[in-house]
Amino acid sequence: MGNIFQKIIDREIPATIVYEDDQALAFKDINPGAPFHVLVIPKQAIANVGAMTAADEQIVGHCLLVCQKVAAEAGLTDYRVVSNNGEGAGQSVFHLHFHVLGGRPLKWPPG
Repeated sequence: MGNIFQKIIDREIPATIVYEDDQALAFKDINPGAPFHVLVIPKQAIANVGAMTAADEQIVGHCLLVCQKVAAEAGLTDYRVVSNNGEGAGQSVFHLHFHVLGGRPLKWPPG
């Protein structure tokens, strides 16, 4: 039994999928923080950035290219890509994921 993202990969729970290939999945965030808010996840189980190894280099690079692709398909040239590492940083699902946010001006630093 996996976390919510694994259940989305396995189609056990629904999601609005905007991109999928053999390595990655991208879907709309159910609680968007911007007009465009998509999550990009590897289909391979990796808990977070801190749990990555050198063997994960290809899949993580691929996920970042998927971030670029979904933003471009949405017509975005200005967007933010974020990955939270650990509960103290706001990570609530322990499956590596990248938030792709855009569609409005984004301030720095965030909240």
